[in-house]
Amino acid sequence: MTLEQLRTFLWVARLGGVRKAAEQMNISQPAVSSRISSLETYLGTSLFTRGSTGVRLTKQGVLLRAHAEQIAALVERIKADVMPSETVSTLLRLGVAETIAQTWLPAFLTRLHRTFPKLKIEVSVDISVNMREMLLDRSLDLAIMMGPVSDYSADNLDLPTFQLDWYRPLDMAEPDLSTTPVITYNRNSRPHRELTRELHERYGHTAQIFPTNSLSTGFEMVASGLGVGIFPIALGRRLVEENRIATFDPGWLPTPLRFTATYIGEPRDEFVAEAAQIAQTVAIEHEASIPGIHA
Repeated sequence: MTLEQLRTFLWVARLGGVRKAAEQMNISQPAVSSRISSLETYLGTSLFTRGSTGVRLTKQGVLLRAHAEQIAALVERIKADVMPSETVSTLLRLGVAETIAQTWLPAFLTRLHRTFPKLKIEVSVDISVNMREMLLDRSLDLAIMMGPVSDYSADNLDLPTFQLDWYRPLDMAEPDLSTTPVITYNRNSRPHRELTRELHERYGHTAQIFPTNSLSTGFEMVASGLGVGIFPIALGRRLVEENRIATFDPGWLPTPLRFTATYIGEPRDEFVAEAAQIAQTVAIEHEASIPGIHA
């Protein structure tokens, strides 16, 4: 019985199928099946029952999973305690929201590289609803997103919030929010949902919202006179200083954006957990370096 056999067994048990486990482990399905078969032969018992929708643990499989989870946790603890950080050469699949990508992501990547010089990083910039699905599907290791994720398997580290502000074209002195288009976050985001509700309650259903997947594009839309925008102060300040757009005050602001560094905590990967803690530290340092930007 080997650690690789137990690790493979755990992935099949967690994901409910050989194909999904093979994709997660980046090995072939026959390799997964061979490891499971060898483990069952060694233990002298069946660990799974096969069905049309996947596999399920037998009674003996349930018993083995409890032991295997403890072994896997101990292995992660050993790696965290014993392996020098400069020898870690794993791949970190990182997902980030655009707000983070345009603020403190470079500092975070620099800190990661300094801590783990052999680390390989694969970065995806996406909307939070997509990152949540990718995280739970195990195609991301760490997501810095509008959170938290409430699934039992996810761990969330709170990050500093981002205050929002209203932005207008320079030649639009007093925007009428009942008719002027409001440019903001993607349609499937929490800010879009909250803004839609607030605008309709305050100005009726004549209020218009133009969602965008790109914050940079949103700012350009405001600068070109297509409407007003509600965006993070941390991103809008430079354009205001360049006299390309201006702020205005309609008398209210949406809730600040809440972000989390979220990863799968069950099973726990100590390296990913440490990367999430580094992200939290960098985010707090970024907030402290720009007084008045964040809540």
